[in-house]
Amino acid sequence: MDDLSQVFDHIDRNRESFLDRLFDYVKRPSISARGIGIAETAEFLSDLLKRIGLESEILPTAGWPMVLGRRTENPDLPTVLLYGHYDVQPPDPLEAWVTPPFEPTIRDGRIYARGIGDNKGQHFANLLAIESILACHGRLPCNVIVLLEGEEEIGSPHIAEFIREHKDRLKADLAITSDGLVHESGRPCVMFGVRGVAVFELRAKGARRDVHSGNFGGIVPNPLWRLVHLLASMKNEQGEITIDGFYDDVLPPTPMEREALDALRYDVEKIKQELGLSDLDAPIDRSIADRLSVWPTLTINGLHGGYGGEGPKTVLPCEAIAKCDIRLVHDQSRDDIFAKVEAHVRKHAPDVEFVPLGGMEPSKTPLESPFTEPLRQAIVDAQGQEPLLVPALGGTLPDYVFTRILGIPSFVVPYANHDEANHAPNENLEVERFFSGIRTGVAILTRLGAMSL
Repeated sequence: MDDLSQVFDHIDRNRESFLDRLFDYVKRPSISARGIGIAETAEFLSDLLKRIGLESEILPTAGWPMVLGRRTENPDLPTVLLYGHYDVQPPDPLEAWVTPPFEPTIRDGRIYARGIGDNKGQHFANLLAIESILACHGRLPCNVIVLLEGEEEIGSPHIAEFIREHKDRLKADLAITSDGLVHESGRPCVMFGVRGVAVFELRAKGARRDVHSGNFGGIVPNPLWRLVHLLASMKNEQGEITIDGFYDDVLPPTPMEREALDALRYDVEKIKQELGLSDLDAPIDRSIADRLSVWPTLTINGLHGGYGGEGPKTVLPCEAIAKCDIRLVHDQSRDDIFAKVEAHVRKHAPDVEFVPLGGMEPSKTPLESPFTEPLRQAIVDAQGQEPLLVPALGGTLPDYVFTRILGIPSFVVPYANHDEANHAPNENLEVERFFSGIRTGVAILTRLGAMSL
């Protein structure tokens, strides 16, 4: 498209400036779990949105604030809501970083910094796309709303309430999030949903205090054994989750989803080698693409109780805790799954306490959406590659607030390399993927603006 070449040239001419500005953003700590740098970063972003040509304001929530930007070119044009989050994970352990986490550094073609891939570098690319179009053409091809959250890394506890409260101000035709990873092959992706998550604890108690395992073993109930047996009743060796009704709302993929899943190839041997595994989890005949998109999971995140220090201590613990999560697929709901888990606990171990800790609903947009083809074309325009269509991201984002509350289709278009090490030390983003993200953002807005709604 002729409109793109001029903007792409502008991006190429401003590579050094764009990198400097990205570094200025990423070096600002904004750790939601600790309340560090949140207010300052929100102010920085609000000022940035105004400078690039958007109306902008900081809106409070019961937790950390939202940054909302808007530019309306013509009410008859499509309106695109661009979501991102400005908060980042804590950088610990600091000693595992090669260079300090908030001092962005380029090594071997990659930018290393906390938040560079998750999610600052990715949504900053979309902001620079908006700026670049305006610099070249003086107007945008569509209307845009920018929503930047400050609590995604702590589970987005207030975004649903915020979306409901400001529903009239967030009216859009679709939402786009640039977060997550491209396919392990390096090919770009369009993701049509995310899995949800339900997080809970199981708490078992025994005696009033820890006791001697010789004097009281076989007499005093062991809460760790109680949890072990309970957990074993929830999932069998074939990988099947055995909670009554757990799979009731798990639907088979549509024909179009089946075709898309079959096109997602993963190098199983490479994955096992990189992770030091001899086998994948059961069921062994289920493809990786299916596991990540259309099947729920039950994970024991941690099992705690008794003595875990160096050397022996023959103690019988007085309490034990299991921390678990369930990844939900579309048509499952957090509250329904919580109810089924609680019923299972009451049936198999009624003296164990079930403690729901919250979570997030799954989300899904049909692959048959009218926006699929413009998004596909935009990625080809910007990257010269056909994107893979992914029915759902394996992880979780607050995507449901767009599909379930705003009632609009929502898509995830990731820009980050597959090995970005998000949430880990030495998080990174390939330099060229950052610039590819800016070009892709330009192409997406241009293609969507050309649609007739």
